[in-house]
Amino acid sequence: MTEYGRGPGSEPWHPEDPLYGDQGWGGRQAAHGQGQYGDQQQSYQQDPYAQQYQGHQQQEPYAQHQQYGQQHQQYDQQQNHQPYGAPQHDPYAQQPGAQPQYNGGWDTGQQSAMAYGAEPQDPYAQHPGAYDTGQDHYGTPEAYPPPQPPGRREAAPGQQQSRQEPTDWGADEPQEETHPFFTGADAPAGREPRDDDDDPDDDGSRSSRRDRGSDERRGGKGKKKKSRSGVACLVVSVVLVGGLGGVSYVGYTFWQKQFGAPADYTGSGTGEQVEVEIPEGAFGYDIANILRKKGVIKSSDAFVAAQNDNPKGKSLQAGVYLLKKEMSAASAISLMLDPKSQNLFVIPEGTRNAKVYAEIDKRLGLETGTTADIAKTKAESLGLPDWADDNPDVKDPLEGFLYPAAYPVAKGSKPEDALKRMVARANKEYGKVDLEATAEKYDLDGPWQVLTVASLVQAEGLTHDDFRKMAEVVYNRLQPDNTITNRKLEFDSAFNYLKKQSKIKIGSKEIRTNPDPYNTYYHTGLPPGPISNPGMDAIKASLNPTTHGWMFFISLDGKKTDFTKTAEEHEKLNKKWKEQQGLG
Repeated sequence: MTEYGRGPGSEPWHPEDPLYGDQGWGGRQAAHGQGQYGDQQQSYQQDPYAQQYQGHQQQEPYAQHQQYGQQHQQYDQQQNHQPYGAPQHDPYAQQPGAQPQYNGGWDTGQQSAMAYGAEPQDPYAQHPGAYDTGQDHYGTPEAYPPPQPPGRREAAPGQQQSRQEPTDWGADEPQEETHPFFTGADAPAGREPRDDDDDPDDDGSRSSRRDRGSDERRGGKGKKKKSRSGVACLVVSVVLVGGLGGVSYVGYTFWQKQFGAPADYTGSGTGEQVEVEIPEGAFGYDIANILRKKGVIKSSDAFVAAQNDNPKGKSLQAGVYLLKKEMSAASAISLMLDPKSQNLFVIPEGTRNAKVYAEIDKRLGLETGTTADIAKTKAESLGLPDWADDNPDVKDPLEGFLYPAAYPVAKGSKPEDALKRMVARANKEYGKVDLEATAEKYDLDGPWQVLTVASLVQAEGLTHDDFRKMAEVVYNRLQPDNTITNRKLEFDSAFNYLKKQSKIKIGSKEIRTNPDPYNTYYHTGLPPGPISNPGMDAIKASLNPTTHGWMFFISLDGKKTDFTKTAEEHEKLNKKWKEQQGLG
């Protein structure tokens, strides 16, 4: 329906409306006692559009509706119009036997069809000769009020208007905010207050806000309505700002904790020195936590960050470091990378146990001989492997098992702790090579004797090439068919070991008459056990010796070793050495 027909308002439907009731397409109801088409059943007439199409094939199909408008105009010119609402003769009264025809009577609320693109026509416009009598057809009390657009219709008496209608057709006025939160008024039950509600004045009448403002301008008469909208907005603003500030603080604290710079000292530390032991296998946060507990750095995060920033930071190794308290993380990293700060206990390759014991006593401030006594009495509890020989001729069962390396031996620690750490390192390194296979290959009595060969090679050789040739000399002299030395090794290093000395010049009478089991000039075969702590280079050379037939060796200058295969070649070099030493 259009807005000029049955709109959304509460206006009733006039009974004389041709569409009133269930009339279908006939235009009006049949008279009482008659059928829809009189006494005779009327068949549906043909489609006017089809007839129109046959006569005028190109004619606009909607054009035929104009015929109804012309009929309506002719009818209006023939009728004597009376005021609206007055009794009238029903021109549509059905005559007996007459067929009802639609001629444009009551406006059904539908606009007449028009050609496509034509201007819409106002149904209330005066047609010539229709409503031009000058009479007010809506002026009688009985008449219905003139049609109003939906936005201007008023509610029926006693019925409350549901909403504010716009005053101008097609344009709504901006609505004022009516919520109590913004108006500041207390809403009565069942109704929300509006800012444009009128307050009663002194004489009981109502005045608009504009009138009250005029009264105030005229002398203060009239009441000024209090508004709390500004206070409410201020409260809301304070709450929002406070909440935003709280969220910002929490976010900043979280950001500082997650992404801010970690706590750190500045400078190179105080003058107080502290010894820090870093165990093997410690990296990153492990090292940082140790330094933090010792008071060297302020936070572990700062140390790890400085370690990542330093190109050599990842190369920190286990050991004991002399550092200072309250150092910046970067300064601590730099000092730990400096060899001068490393207070490690270093065992060089080929060092004998006697010297290691003495150095441990000195490092820990113990009485001389303390560590040696512990090694002798607690050897079985220090972690020696099962294949270690328990021969009573062995002077020190730990010889060969204090693996050459750097160890953290901090002040206040116990000697047995250091010894256990050294034996454990030896077991680890020896497990990387196959000592059993080498023992079988050269007819030795297990890994123990392979370790003894490596200790002799380490004591006599100078370079890697020397080590391999020296190992071949040992294996060749141990052969049963060796008639040159008759299976005697004749190593000066073994004699020096038993004498706890390191001499080059040894008298022939002394060296050939001493019956000590470690004297290889007196006894055939290997000594009872290792004579030093060999390094991995000497051990690998013992596993893979040369095969050139070397039988003798001598060093004329102490820097280079000369190897020979025959006794004659060796004797020439030996005579030359005696001349250099002034022994004639």
